[in-house]
Amino acid sequence: MKKNVSFEIDAVEVVNPEARNFIFGLTHFIKSVEDIHEAVVNCVPGVRFGLAFAEASGPRLVRTSGNSADMTELALKNTLSVGCGHTFFLFLENAFPINVLPALRTVPELVSIFCATANPVSVIVARTGAGRGVLGVVDGGSPLGVEDEQGKKQRRNLLRKFGYKL
Repeated sequence: MKKNVSFEIDAVEVVNPEARNFIFGLTHFIKSVEDIHEAVVNCVPGVRFGLAFAEASGPRLVRTSGNSADMTELALKNTLSVGCGHTFFLFLENAFPINVLPALRTVPELVSIFCATANPVSVIVARTGAGRGVLGVVDGGSPLGVEDEQGKKQRRNLLRKFGYKL
């Protein structure tokens, strides 16, 4: 028999005062903390980062790792604020998400990535009697127009400046 469950929806703002790049995702196992840590340090020399992961069962602790106390604190603060089990925040310095996403995709227990950005983000959370879950994210702002030839030139130059294109 089907049981109806009531829920409430919240929008939780990600705290990111210095507009740092971060990745917010879903993973399913306590082993993720060490595996994500290893994936990050093995793919970008000199990367500074902080990671926090929220357990969804057992002691339901937030587990942390990283090599930057400031970034780890930022990841912890946001993980506690969002309050959804099996989610993680990974804040980055000296690296962009594009540098670590391929390595993260090899982490066997990683389920999905909700966003990888430095934009302002709101996490849309459903709250039931059983707990909280992520419905999605609002990443940045809505489009203001369509790219013209000058915009294309600026985009291409920026990619070359960062070294992503020759």
